[in-house]
Amino acid sequence: MQEQKDESDDGWFIHHRLVADPNQTAIRIDKFLMDRLANVTRSKLQDGIRQGFVRVNQQEIKPNYKVRPGDEIVVALPEPPRDTEVIPENIALNIVFEDEDLMIVNKPPGMVVHPAYNNWTGTLVNALAFHFQDLPTMPENQGRPGLVHRIDKDTSGLLVVAKTEKAMTGLARQFYHHTIERAYTALVWGIPDPDSGTINVNLGRSFKDRRVTEAFPDGEHGRKAITHYQVESSMRYVSVVTCRLETGRTHQIRAHMKYMGHPLFNDATYGGNRILKGTVFSKYRAFVDNCFKIMPRQALHAKSLGFVHPISGETMHFESELPDDFRQLIRKWENYVQH
Repeated sequence: MQEQKDESDDGWFIHHRLVADPNQTAIRIDKFLMDRLANVTRSKLQDGIRQGFVRVNQQEIKPNYKVRPGDEIVVALPEPPRDTEVIPENIALNIVFEDEDLMIVNKPPGMVVHPAYNNWTGTLVNALAFHFQDLPTMPENQGRPGLVHRIDKDTSGLLVVAKTEKAMTGLARQFYHHTIERAYTALVWGIPDPDSGTINVNLGRSFKDRRVTEAFPDGEHGRKAITHYQVESSMRYVSVVTCRLETGRTHQIRAHMKYMGHPLFNDATYGGNRILKGTVFSKYRAFVDNCFKIMPRQALHAKSLGFVHPISGETMHFESELPDDFRQLIRKWENYVQH
């Protein structure tokens, strides 16, 4: 078997290129790669194969594909390879709660959670590395010490960070079994009908743009994703909605609400950064433009977090206030519909 790494391939970055030996016996692709790649789990590999990150002889394959002699296997990702060293940076943290096992952090909008392509510094992980020594890692969060979940750069709100390996294992287990309680506040275009319900639609990377998560209602692609929603208030053309996550897929709320026909307000990635509801009058357009300026990001906040303490067994629940931009945005819409 030969292996080599290239800088890029059709806009993607090749992390591994392997060629199966001439006498290679037929073996599933996930098992083949498990035996040859470090720090990767079988479930992670299977997910990567489903999302098109693994190709054999330049073709996308399924996890049950069997490797044959001479096959060229390429593992390519949207971001380039990089070592997992985290540079500590003196960045202030808003710590809501902390004990010897874990902490709850209220992340401001605009802060990236962990280093990645185009964002190697200034992240939450860089800040954690400065303030805390020897935060734990697991194979699936290599280079992201302490993290068992994440929220998007422009989403604000609560994150739990593990300070010990035992806490990390216990929290990761709760995320895996979907017993973590996570509620988000969103401002969406339009008024969902009915005003409460469950969105149970598979989500996966878009075939057209790998940076975007797409809904696959037929269930043939993507992974199971469940979001429960409740309209809290409506303001003629927009609504404040509480979304509770049962699963935790990338961009889950943003993609599910777009699928429902109610993209998040000012969510550029999912089409919410243009006027989707309302009048054609120039005065209304000016009002919405001002709203976009008040909150130049998607209107999404991780408001509450509940779980069982992985060491003490105590049930814990945390709430956070909406950040200033979100509160101003809601007040502006409330004032608009009252006139």
